[in-house]
Amino acid sequence: MTIKDLQPAVVWNNFYGLTRCPRPSKHEEIVRQHLLDWAKARKIEAFADETGNVIMRIPATPGYENRKGVVLQGHMDMVPQKTSDTVHDFLKDPIETVIDGEWVKAKGTTLGADNGLGVALAMAVAEDKSVKHGPVEVLVTYDEETGMTGAEALKPGLLKGDILLNLDSEDENELCIGCAGGLDAEADFKYKTFPTPRGYVGYKIDIKGLSGGHSGMDISLYRANANKVMVRALIPLIEKYGGKVSAFTGGSLRNAIPFEAEATVALPAERATAALRHVNELFKTAKERYLQSDPGMQCSMFKTNKPARYIEDAVMLNACKAIAACPSNVIRMSQTMAGLTETSINLAVVRCKRGHLTVNSLLRSALNASKNDLALRVRYIFEFAGAKIRFYGGYPGWTPKPDTPVNKLINDQHVKLFGTPMNVLATHGGLECALLGAKYPNWEMVSIGPTVLYPHSPDERCHIPSVQRTWELLKAVLENIPEK
Repeated sequence: MTIKDLQPAVVWNNFYGLTRCPRPSKHEEIVRQHLLDWAKARKIEAFADETGNVIMRIPATPGYENRKGVVLQGHMDMVPQKTSDTVHDFLKDPIETVIDGEWVKAKGTTLGADNGLGVALAMAVAEDKSVKHGPVEVLVTYDEETGMTGAEALKPGLLKGDILLNLDSEDENELCIGCAGGLDAEADFKYKTFPTPRGYVGYKIDIKGLSGGHSGMDISLYRANANKVMVRALIPLIEKYGGKVSAFTGGSLRNAIPFEAEATVALPAERATAALRHVNELFKTAKERYLQSDPGMQCSMFKTNKPARYIEDAVMLNACKAIAACPSNVIRMSQTMAGLTETSINLAVVRCKRGHLTVNSLLRSALNASKNDLALRVRYIFEFAGAKIRFYGGYPGWTPKPDTPVNKLINDQHVKLFGTPMNVLATHGGLECALLGAKYPNWEMVSIGPTVLYPHSPDERCHIPSVQRTWELLKAVLENIPEK
């Protein structure tokens, strides 16, 4: 059985088509053309705006012309993550899916259910003539995962709808009515390199198998951060054993908790055995500490070729200490919504390249004041360590409005279909609703979606029955949208 055999077929077939399209963030050309060709083949009005978003317009079902217009919205890009032993080119290769009981996942990579299934649901509405609805527009934005670029660039007035149904939530029982804002930070340590001294031997340090996950949805699970685990080893290697670090790479995306890191270090031959023993003890402690959250953690240090050059000790040591000192977890829980993270930071990506060691982090908060306070804290830590730091890519939060008619409509339909009310909440993840709502302030906005676990990681998976139920809910909501 493949995903094309799953029900509802109109949704899963469209998702299958998306899995055939390489679509990492900032490389959406193939999937954009796929969406336009798909619409053209079905005689659906569709176009790409000047920034790269795709808009489709579907006329109302006869008799529903006076209903409020609905915009179904998702994003076309996906997070490109894979395990270290998986061979996959996200710019060329399709996603290979696997059915595992009630779940669909991918072979060693992210699945792209975030947000491919949301887009597939919107496409199904456009395609399925049995769905009753008023005027519908489908908005598929680009580059959501690395900056919400498409949503930010969308022109006001282009869309005519009254209600935005964002399809990027990841729990079928949740009705999302608000989200956190975000801010990117990049610390830059400038360094020189020097020839590795004689009498040194090379070692490679590998950290892999961590759980990773979405830096908004999963940050409250307090999973291990591969960059933080790495610097716990590098600091004593430099300070106590005279180690010379020549390379340090960790994480890959600002909005994914880093699950892998690697470094190359040269050690004095006569001290290498003691250093290896020390590091193995540190790794043993890390595995014990994160046994529940990261049961697959693998940490190893083994001989490799001696590196020809190393990064100057003072800069590397200061950078490692700053990474160790900088938080990468929940900073504060919400004071108004139980169980919701208010403010957090993900210390996401470390790179050493052409004389610059960079550390990229993503700060999130529902409150601008808290986000700004956290930014100051990060600035002080890295500036004290000698780095230059910049902040960029800020986007606002989406303030919850719990009593809107569309919230009641969706909840009522959920009760009618499934017998239980939805869990009304805000998310700590970033949703495009915040940016879109600023351009269309009169919209009623809400976010729903099927259940997706572990987005932004190779463990990402979607619950098959939840797709069917979300489809039934979406159809019922569209049929019962009120008149203008």
